[in-house]
Amino acid sequence: MEVVMADDKSKRGPQDRARVDGGEDYEVGYLMKKHHLERADALRLVKKYGNNRAKIEEELVARKV
Repeated sequence: MEVVMADDKSKRGPQDRARVDGGEDYEVGYLMKKHHLERADALRLVKKYGNNRAKIEEELVARKV
């Protein structure tokens, strides 16, 4: 059984900014808004790269070239 813990919004340091939690609507929404993505595309990227924001944004920058 997987235990899911709530995101601690008081932790806003660089370690938290380096991750995207695909289970949190506001984080997926931010990714969608920032990069003009559809929800399905944003979730596909989170599934592909896990919570690594740098890898996700690296792919999105490469797409625009």
